Amino acid sequence: MDLEVIAPMVVAVVFIVTTGGVILLRPLSRRLGDLLEVMAAERGGPRNEDEIGRLREHLDLMGERLALLEERQEFTDALLRSPEAPKLRAGGARPSEANRPKTV
Repeated sequence: MDLEVIAPMVVAVVFIVTTGGVILLRPLSRRLGDLLEVMAAERGGPRNEDEIGRLREHLDLMGERLALLEERQEFTDALLRSPEAPKLRAGGARPSEANRPKTV
């Protein structure tokens, strides 16, 4: 057989199968989508005011912790910008070494 005869047949068969599949499977996919939407709504967000209150408490706690972390970061940045910063970056003298008496 020639390729000129086979190519239009393949295109026609693919078109018919695709169209038939859409016509037959569209109602099924719509029902499945509706079912998944209902299941997602049931499982969805908080179901009552207690859960909402608990989530708000957690958000407030996380906000406080984030503010504390920002404050510590700003302190550390300011400390590293100070004139003593090269000593801090190099490690400087350790407290245990600073308290030891020097031996000659």
